[in-house]
Amino acid sequence: MRNTAVIMDDGINCLLESLGAYETEVFISNLIKEPFNYTEWQREHFANTTLEEFSKQAVQYDRDHPFR
Repeated sequence: MRNTAVIMDDGINCLLESLGAYETEVFISNLIKEPFNYTEWQREHFANTTLEEFSKQAVQYDRDHPFR
């Protein structure tokens, strides 16, 4: 299992590669300003989703949004 610092570093690198430096800053600034409860959000969006449905959606999303 990777530690938090490594995960954060990988996340920032993904944002930088995908958005660039400026838009990464905008994203982080807005994330910090806006109150956001991830647990509440995922319950609202995935409460009635089976594991199989979630897996299919994740595979499809990956196909539609390749990170290369």
